[in-house]
Amino acid sequence: MKKFDNYVSNLRVLARAEKESLDNEFIISGIIDKFSIQFEFGWKALKKLLSYEGSRAALTGSPRGVIKEAYTVHPFFGGNIWLNMLKDRNDMARIYNGNAAKVLVKRILESYIPEFVRVERELLEYCGDRLEDL
Repeated sequence: MKKFDNYVSNLRVLARAEKESLDNEFIISGIIDKFSIQFEFGWKALKKLLSYEGSRAALTGSPRGVIKEAYTVHPFFGGNIWLNMLKDRNDMARIYNGNAAKVLVKRILESYIPEFVRVERELLEYCGDRLEDL
């Protein structure tokens, strides 16, 4: 699945964020941008999976609808954390000070990246070779 390949590729870059200096505003901005891209790849990969499975929720362009459906259909999917990611992604445009950005980066490093990695592992286990067909 092209969307899953993009998800994995971007995640490899984002996962290196913990090795970067969080004193650098440029690095902080880059981590936040990579998170936003990762989130997009994630919910769109889930949308593709739901579409493959015949879910009507996949017909919507709404990340919230896709996340809620994935949470309902797939027990491995942590819907609440993804809804938190969606909120943070939407709120990013209103982050005007460095402290708020650092708080978001801390959440990305401690919660969101591990969730992205977990979902990658679960999708590989759940879908296996079918990922190439999606």
